[in-house]
Amino acid sequence: MNDNPDRRIRDVVIVGGGTAGWMTAAALAHKLGPIGVQITLIESAAIGTVGVGEATLPQIRDFNRALGIDEAEMMRRTSATIKLGIEFCDWGAIGDRYTHPFGAFGQRIGPADFHHYWVRQHQRGKADEFGSYCYPIVAARRDRFALPDEAVASGLSAFSYAFQFDASRYGAFLADFATRKGAKRVEGKIVGASSNGETDFIESVMLESGEEIAGDLFVDCSGFRGLLIEQELQTGYDDWSRYLPCNRAIAIPCAINGPTGPFTRATARTGGWQWRIPLQHRIGNGHVYCDAYLSDDEALDQLMTTLEGEPLAEPNRLFFKTGKRRKLWNRNCVAIGLSGGFLEPLESTSIDLIQSGILNLIALFPERDCAEADAAEYNRLMDLEFSRIRDFLMLHYVANQRDDAPFWRDMRNQDLPDSLAEKIEAFERRGLVPEYESGLFQPPSWLSVFIGQNVIPERYDPRADRMSEAELDEAFTTMRRSIDAHVEQTPAHLDFIREYGASIELADTA
Repeated sequence: MNDNPDRRIRDVVIVGGGTAGWMTAAALAHKLGPIGVQITLIESAAIGTVGVGEATLPQIRDFNRALGIDEAEMMRRTSATIKLGIEFCDWGAIGDRYTHPFGAFGQRIGPADFHHYWVRQHQRGKADEFGSYCYPIVAARRDRFALPDEAVASGLSAFSYAFQFDASRYGAFLADFATRKGAKRVEGKIVGASSNGETDFIESVMLESGEEIAGDLFVDCSGFRGLLIEQELQTGYDDWSRYLPCNRAIAIPCAINGPTGPFTRATARTGGWQWRIPLQHRIGNGHVYCDAYLSDDEALDQLMTTLEGEPLAEPNRLFFKTGKRRKLWNRNCVAIGLSGGFLEPLESTSIDLIQSGILNLIALFPERDCAEADAAEYNRLMDLEFSRIRDFLMLHYVANQRDDAPFWRDMRNQDLPDSLAEKIEAFERRGLVPEYESGLFQPPSWLSVFIGQNVIPERYDPRADRMSEAELDEAFTTMRRSIDAHVEQTPAHLDFIREYGASIELADTA
């Protein structure tokens, strides 16, 4: 940033609260407040938020840590549980079950990657289920958790974890944090905006009360409405419904009735899928579906008849179109959260996309002229993030063998973007998986879906043949025993939460 005070951004206006708005306000106030940047967030209590982003990915821990947030306190304030991964039921074929973990499969036993040795064992009819060679999967299935030893980034400590929490409480927690850091909250409904006639930059927003709030940079966190990025700047939207056609969801919480488990569950249904997210005080449930294959009444019936406990609220209906804005940074406006785009919550990516948007904005934080090069780089990074997540989500649908419903047959036979088709071909032929220098889903993620949904490579890395059959059998047996022994010494999930000081039993939950 240039030190010329006339060119420096002094006022950032965030339009909209909720998880996206308050994550943005908290991060900007923490990072930019000390250098004189004023953060103002405008929200209206009369406008609700979506508030269903209750499952997260491990990157949320980096976000909280960068802000100096105490993890146990955050968990208490948000009724959080631990998440070791996502369990998928009936996705490959009805009756199939696998887990996408936040950790590696197997251990280094030779020059080839572990999954190549597993494929060799599979071809010999000697391999146990792939997930049984992954510590966080086995621990999650047995409802156990202990903090990983981050000083030992190998073996059974090579895993991470995320949280399942009440998204509205997380937003309130960050609102407290942001205001303590100097962010200003303004109550009001925005009814218009004023732009510069020469640059088309937004100069201010007008509230229903008549108050006008000026800014140098505007962050649109107004949700699907895209109040500034679309209604004011008419940025345009890339519709990805042809790739991810689910366009509706019904969400409802229910009472806890049995073990919760440190994992999220996604169960495939006839026209979409159903989520289960266990918190300390309730279970979050939802049904994501495509109305071209399933009526609203049928979707509601499938959801309500599979709840494990008493409903705690009325069903909340959501309507969406998967895709993204053609530019997430347009002129002096940056769209973060649902205003920037939406990819269905199958892999809990909504909050991570918010986090990516915030971190990229901080890294490229502009001067008042919002140089085109900064905006272009931001858009390139976010486009790449969105497209990679899109491909990964699509893989779950296209790698299915179900013939019980038209939805699944059509998803299996749809046209693929070249980027995904190439990944599938590389894995089917030789067991190659994508590995990015930076990016959300690394090899273990792709492996979990490929193998979990019965996509087994035709060939494996020939280096895996250096081990004799006896050596390979011994290595796999030793690995299983080591994982089982370690899990047996791991405390129960809820016992960990209590001992960590993260239980809501120890906090004021009023």
